[in-house]
Amino acid sequence: MLTVYVYAPDTLADWEIGYVTAELNSRRFFQKDAPEVSVKTAGIAKEPVKTMGGLTILPDCVIDDIAVSDTSVLLLPGGNTWEDPKHDPVIKKAAELLSVGGAVCAICGATAALARAGLLDHRPHTSNGAGFLDMFCPNYKGQRYYVDKPSVSDGNLITAGGTGALLWTKQVLEHLGVFRPDTLEAWYAYFSTGEAQHFFALMQTLPES
Repeated sequence: MLTVYVYAPDTLADWEIGYVTAELNSRRFFQKDAPEVSVKTAGIAKEPVKTMGGLTILPDCVIDDIAVSDTSVLLLPGGNTWEDPKHDPVIKKAAELLSVGGAVCAICGATAALARAGLLDHRPHTSNGAGFLDMFCPNYKGQRYYVDKPSVSDGNLITAGGTGALLWTKQVLEHLGVFRPDTLEAWYAYFSTGEAQHFFALMQTLPES
């Protein structure tokens, strides 16, 4: 069983997690023998959180409940509050997960929080463009590992800029192994181009019910 924890900071950027949460919860394109996946929202407290889009999320669990295991995946969405020290506990949890082989997938402002903690100093990563991490993280030392792409996957660490949600989702799904490779490629082609031919290709990759 894989457990995906979606951290819910206040002002969470709704659109950045839309693709990945929809696919993991619906399982609509999962391969026949896909691993079981449990998706949980995690927060500082079990109190309502307001997203940037005005939606309300009631976290399923708190940060301390996130299991430090190689079967845990932590998704860190963007938001406007990542400079607040109140998020330090979840970044500490991220470091623990990385150390045991769990996965950490951060996008937009969450990458800056990882950078401030030194977690990007020695691993390939990306963020909101060259110079973003230098601007918001005075102690950032990972410049030589910065990759100027929408999303970068480096084993159990996946990072993306705020406009890279689709590719980030593709890389998260690939890491989890829930889609067949041809399904994943057709899925990405369809959602990145909108061309009907990729939709039909996607349908043809799905297992018969």
